[in-house]
Formats: sequence, C-alpha cells, structure tokens
Amino acid sequence: MNWWWKILGAALILYSLIAGMLVPLGPGIIHVHPARISAGGSVDINVTGYNSSYQSGEVQAWLKYDDNHALIPGVINVVDNRHLVLTFDIPEERPGPENVNALNLVLYNPHDGYSVLPSALFMTGGEQGNVREWDHEVEVGKGTSNFHFPFRNILGETIRNTYYHVPLWMAMMVIFTISMWFSILFLRRRRLEDDQKANAFASTGLLLGILGITTGMVWAKNTWGAYWSFDVKQNMSAIALLIYAAYFILRSAIADRDVAARFAGVYNIFAFLLLIPLLYIIPRMTASLHPGSGGNPAFAGDDLDSTMRMVFYPAVLGWILLGCWISQLQARIMRLRQS
Repeated sequence: MNWWWKILGAALILYSLIAGMLVPLGPGIIHVHPARISAGGSVDINVTGYNSSYQSGEVQAWLKYDDNHALIPGVINVVDNRHLVLTFDIPEERPGPENVNALNLVLYNPHDGYSVLPSALFMTGGEQGNVREWDHEVEVGKGTSNFHFPFRNILGETIRNTYYHVPLWMAMMVIFTISMWFSILFLRRRRLEDDQKANAFASTGLLLGILGITTGMVWAKNTWGAYWSFDVKQNMSAIALLIYAAYFILRSAIADRDVAARFAGVYNIFAFLLLIPLLYIIPRMTASLHPGSGGNPAFAGDDLDSTMRMVFYPAVLGWILLGCWISQLQARIMRLRQS
C-alpha cells in the first residue's frame, strides 16, 4: 500500500508525456501574403493554414478592424485544405483616424471552427469616414468539437513544452519547500535523519531546476530565437540555481559533519527565502518576454485552456510525486553510507 503514490506519480508522468505529444493542435493560420495593403483597390490575400480543413465546409472570412468593424471578402477561393485566396475590395475610407492600422484575419468553417491571426495585415492610407463596407461583425458560430490543444501563433507546436518545462519548475518549488521544512526540523530537533532528508530534497529540487531551465532554453530558441536571451526571468532562475548549488559546496567544505549540517540548515532556509524575490518579485517589476513577468500574465484563458489543463495539472502532480520518490531514495542511500 505504501507504493500507491509512487505508481500514481509514474503513471501521471507517462500520461502527460503521451498525451502531450500525441494530441493534435487545433486549426490555425500561419502565414498570409501580402502582409501590407493600401486603402482603395482590390487585393488577393493568400492564406496558409495549419491543421486546417478548408475543403470540408463553407469558409467564411473577415478582416477585423476593431470590435465593431470588419470587412468581408468578395471572393473566397479554396485551393486545398491548407490554402485559401481571399479577394477583398479595400474601401478608400477607414473607420478610425490612424493612418496605419493592424487588421486581424478571422476564418471560420464548420469543421475547423474559428482561426484567428492577430495583426495579419497592416493597412495604410485612406481617409477617415463612415463607410458601410466596414459595417460587418464577426458572426458567432459553433466551434469545432474535435479534441485538440489550442493553436497559438507564436508558439505553434512548442506549446507542448508547457507540460514539461512549467511542471518541472512548479515541482522544484514544492521539493525545495519540503527541503526547507526538514532543515527547520533539524535545527529544532537535531535529528540527523531530518538533515539527510533536507539534503536529499535539495538535491532533487536542484535536478528538477536544471531540467526546467534546460527545457526553457530549448523553448526560448524556438520562440525567442536564442537559447539564452538574458531575459530577466532567465537570469534570476540561473542565480537561484547557483545559490542552491552553493548549498552543496558549503556542506562539502566543512569537515565536521554536525557543524556542516547546522550551517547547511540555516543556509537552506535563506536560500529558499531568496527564491521568492528572484523568481516572483523581480521579474514582475521589469519588462520580460516570459509569461508571468513584466505585466505579461500567465495561466490566463489564452495561455491554458480546458484541454491543456487535463494534461498540465496531472503533469505537475506527477513530477512532485516523482521528486518525493527520488528524494526518499536519496535519503535512504545517505543513511546507509553514514551507518
């Protein structure tokens, strides 16, 4: 009966790995050409979709100016399931005063549901006016009933890293919290077993942190263009891991085991307290590419929908349970070596 949580942790991680990699992404728009248009005249917009099925039903399209104004195409030519040609007659007058306007492209068909490409085209020129051509609203229809993860234009397939990178960091925080708790218990009770557990959980937390920062670097390469862009959260995360690496250097630098345990216990508490400003306060005070920093929210409706939560939260729980299992084995090995 003592093995149930270990089996559960392994099963949850296996589930998140399989579901995270095999469930397809929903339909999306990955490219339009041309990207700049001028007011007045006719223009053909070539659209390239992703996981789309344009031939499966009637396609509707809108160039959305704002919440109250949109333009519909005069002709929709379906080339194949992934390619469309939309012919728009662009009015010489525009609804707003700006000379340059970013237009969102919205597509709908019964099989795919809605696909949106924000700022798909930039329209220049024209005079402000009240024209009927823009007096269209995006019609609200039914979304697709297919089970899939959401398509996000910046992330694409790399959105799957949400199930690996983020749970590793969340599990790391839980493991470091348990390590700090055992350090507090050791300083109060002076039981060697508490120090061994604090040491074991700290080493597991550091391992999870290294895996988290590595998966984050791979993600950054695909979305930001570089493995390390010196983003504030990247820098603060690296500093946090170096602080915990110093925990093990401190332990090995003191020959007396009891003295090393006491110093390490105090250091472990302060190391954990430093995680809060490094990972959660400083990044929110400065501009950052990373979600959850610099006013860029994380875990909003656009970041984590209901389908993703079905994989994300089991992955978090699975890594926490696996981290506890590894730490338990580490503590047992330490007791055997010191007995």
